[in-house]
Amino acid sequence: MPQVSSEGNRVEFRDGKRTTPDKSVIPMIDGDGVGQDIAPAAREIVDTAVSKAYGSRRKIVWLKVYAGEESHRLFNTWLPEDTINAINYYGVALKGPLATPVGEGIRSLNVTLRQRLDLYACVRPVRHFRGVPSPLKRPELLDVVIFRENTEDVYAGIEWQEGSREVKRVISFLWDVMGKKVREDSAIGIKSISLAATKRLARAAVRYAIEHGRKSVTLMHKGNIMKFTEGAFRNWAYEAAQEFGDKILTEEDLFKTRNGKLPQATVLIKDRIADSMFQQILLRPEEYDVIATPNLNGDYLSDACAAQVGGLGIAPGANINYETGRAIFEATHGTAPRYVGLGKVNPASMILSSAMMLEYIGWNEPAKNIEMAVERTIEQGKVTYDLARQMKGATELSTREFTEAVASNL
Repeated sequence: MPQVSSEGNRVEFRDGKRTTPDKSVIPMIDGDGVGQDIAPAAREIVDTAVSKAYGSRRKIVWLKVYAGEESHRLFNTWLPEDTINAINYYGVALKGPLATPVGEGIRSLNVTLRQRLDLYACVRPVRHFRGVPSPLKRPELLDVVIFRENTEDVYAGIEWQEGSREVKRVISFLWDVMGKKVREDSAIGIKSISLAATKRLARAAVRYAIEHGRKSVTLMHKGNIMKFTEGAFRNWAYEAAQEFGDKILTEEDLFKTRNGKLPQATVLIKDRIADSMFQQILLRPEEYDVIATPNLNGDYLSDACAAQVGGLGIAPGANINYETGRAIFEATHGTAPRYVGLGKVNPASMILSSAMMLEYIGWNEPAKNIEMAVERTIEQGKVTYDLARQMKGATELSTREFTEAVASNL
């Protein structure tokens, strides 16, 4: 049994329906590095927005849970079972960035949390906020929601180190049994794409598009090369989309039967090769609305899209299981250790992720107010270092000052 708060209750999901108590307990991982700076900022903005929207009738009851460096220092473990149990029990959590060594040491704690809790959809809305500098001429045309499959692909962590006994056995098996030649000095990783994981992601993306009035879902893949993994992702996703009947229309059928005219309240389903998608999102961003993609493609694409509208500092994100209702909302950038304690880091990513969280639990008014307050603050030229260096005449604020400015604009 996880630690239970006596001050509030959990958000519950039963039969696809959510019940949100007025005093909702939300576990929170502050995170490593600059997480210690931005987590308090997000809590403050949420508390202020909820209070202004609902008075004392509703509130978030924050429950501190541990992961990463702080957890290792206190409990000699990177990810306590108590943390997993708490998020399992309370259903919805907020998280700062967590550190992961590159090329050695522990595997990604972010990936571990997603896999342990089966948070199969990484959901990343990317849009331009007025006033944010961008390399695009018309950044306001980019307004996409990326659904990235979270549990499979190379992120499943099935790999063997070059020179190891295990990799030699795999190389031998590939040649002796499967007739596939691999260089003997290779490291090997396995890329797995399953029918079940693909279809549940595609269903989530299409359902989101229908419920949010989005016009299209694009399946991004490299199926022209990896025919039995990414090609299968494309085919299985189309099959899942067909389950929605007349609420969807494929691009092929649009021109065959509708002369290219999409009926109202109908979601267009189309697909694009991954390398073409990167070009399209730059040259014709207005044609893309919701994008569903395997894990690695989604990682690349979501960061590339964020760069078009100001960078990861203002990009929110969530990891969601739409069947169980469990979700972790998180800052999408890294721990930025060289900025720790300097008060320079932009807390907007975590603040906007917390707004996503509020919308997810049905508290739409404070969620919308937070988005508007962040945009208004940026329009006023009150920004942190990452944006101030790109904006002529901007007032550079510290993390604390930016948080105060957003709060005053709520």
